[in-house]
Amino acid sequence: MVPKRVELYDVTLRDGAQGPRVKFSAEDQVRVVRALDDFGVHYIEGGQPGSNPKAADLFARVRDMNLKHAVMAAFGSTRHPNFTAEDDPNIKALLEAQTPVVTIFAKTSLLHVSKVLRVSRDENLRIIEESVAYLKAQGRRVFVDAEHFFDAYKEDSTYALATLEAAWGAGAEVLILCDTNGGCLPFEIHDMTLHVVQRFPDAPIGIHAHNDSGCAVANSLAAVQAGAVHVQGTINGYGERTGNANLVTIVPDLQLKMGVDVVTPEQLTRLTHLSHLVAELANMTPRESDPYVGRDAFTHKGGMHADAVKKHKATYEHIDPALVGNRTHISVSEMSGRSSVLQKAAEFGIELDRDAPETRIVLERVKELESQGYEFEAADASLELLMRKARGEYRPFFTLLGYRVTVESGRNGEPLSEATVKLQLPDGSLMHTVAEGHGPVDALNAALRKALENTYPELIEVKLDDYKVRILDAQAATAAKTRVLIESSDNSDTWDTVGVSDNIIDASYLALLDSIEYKLLKSRGFKA
Repeated sequence: MVPKRVELYDVTLRDGAQGPRVKFSAEDQVRVVRALDDFGVHYIEGGQPGSNPKAADLFARVRDMNLKHAVMAAFGSTRHPNFTAEDDPNIKALLEAQTPVVTIFAKTSLLHVSKVLRVSRDENLRIIEESVAYLKAQGRRVFVDAEHFFDAYKEDSTYALATLEAAWGAGAEVLILCDTNGGCLPFEIHDMTLHVVQRFPDAPIGIHAHNDSGCAVANSLAAVQAGAVHVQGTINGYGERTGNANLVTIVPDLQLKMGVDVVTPEQLTRLTHLSHLVAELANMTPRESDPYVGRDAFTHKGGMHADAVKKHKATYEHIDPALVGNRTHISVSEMSGRSSVLQKAAEFGIELDRDAPETRIVLERVKELESQGYEFEAADASLELLMRKARGEYRPFFTLLGYRVTVESGRNGEPLSEATVKLQLPDGSLMHTVAEGHGPVDALNAALRKALENTYPELIEVKLDDYKVRILDAQAATAAKTRVLIESSDNSDTWDTVGVSDNIIDASYLALLDSIEYKLLKSRGFKA
């Protein structure tokens, strides 16, 4: 029953935007539409114009975008019991959105019919029929979300199927079965979807799953296995409560595992970029452990695993990560062996011989530093510097003679941070600078840059993008050791560095130092 092709219907800008902490600006929404269209999504649901002015604005903004692959869809309900379809404000808003597709949700559960709509069984069927027929008569393609369908089927399968019959008979183009509460399991979804597919052999059947039981992806795959040809979901699984079905996982599962045609192979290579872009626009942090697209999805930490992957990737990778735009990462840590060090060096473009003294030095130094609290898994730039130092590809660009950071109460009671730095340049000249900042680390960074930028002007383009602090031994209270991770970038690259100390300012300085030295080595072709 597995179909040869499945259509993707993305609801990130509607269901996904209802997720906790997910926030899209008006401009973000347009960028999401462009990205989804580039990826090859077939339908993009832009929101509910009847209740959200931002959705109506989005439809107006994308009307002339000349999308290459996607068709826009507006979302809303069937007519209200107190209105005719012609007079219903929600139906009017759907038509005013001027989208080729209109998706309306219909009540299929007798519980909702009696307790929410408060109408009879027959009246609900008339509401569905009239809403679909009217929208169809206005030239719209009509998709129907059968809300709570699987719960309704368990409650009264005859009536649940009757609601689908009403929608299909009135001209609906696709019937989407919704696990609205997210409580069903894959075997249930499969069996009920199969029954619907057999009952409506000419109707395209869709699936819309929520993740409340942790099965949204599995439920979507089970529905496709039963014959569904239309899959709804969100990028990264964003959505209300525990989220919606994650299209980022579903697409490669369908295409690479089940042999279903979804997007082109070239479009599939954009999957990781799409996932991370939408996360950024939604103001969410990408989940590093996400299947297929997470940074850790193809990361190997154990020495034996890294060695095996070097010999043959299929030993510990279920697909070629390049198929989804990701890549293999070798994580060097206290659990690493020589193979991990060699592969990580190769990733940096550094040639290390397995039995060379510098390989042993790098491995011992990594283990020593990680025992002190360093973490190189998230600090590739610091690790690369360590390796290049072991190979003699490094000389200091300056020597720190001392620094001082003070914080005092400034005007209006706001804290004022000031840093003083004294250092010596390779030509023997001394630099003694003072700078203020929004905090002690910002002030220290400003003082260092002030002392160095005349000699090393490439530092002007360096930005500090992120700063993370972790207390390593909380039981030590204010004497605890601190690890600082800093993310830096220039006009073409991003890199991460780490510092560890009993003093948070010193840990920050060590991470800042690595950041600056990495930039200087990189700009000189790693020839100090």
